[in-house]
Amino acid sequence: MSFRWGFGRRRSSAPPIDRATIAHLDEFASSRRGVEAFLEPQTTMARTSLLLVASDGEWTRRSIESPAWARQFAGRHGLPLYDAAVVGYPQRMRDFNARQKGRRVTE
Repeated sequence: MSFRWGFGRRRSSAPPIDRATIAHLDEFASSRRGVEAFLEPQTTMARTSLLLVASDGEWTRRSIESPAWARQFAGRHGLPLYDAAVVGYPQRMRDFNARQKGRRVTE
């Protein structure tokens, strides 16, 4: 019997996305104006994720099963899809986060 380290083996695919996650992304994309999608690549610490950012900077992020799923989702909703590792994150998202942080301090 020979031992094989597993090089060249295909990794198991990511688990399918649950209905609650799909419903959340659908609701965000359809209820906000100017939504853009940003694909965040898988890292050693995190699965592939989809970040949706509205025109006012409000955002949501969820783990997804693959970049292909992100492309299908964006196409179904008519959203532009960007690679976050290439283009980065929009300034309006950082501005939104700063406004939210300021609200928490004063409330």
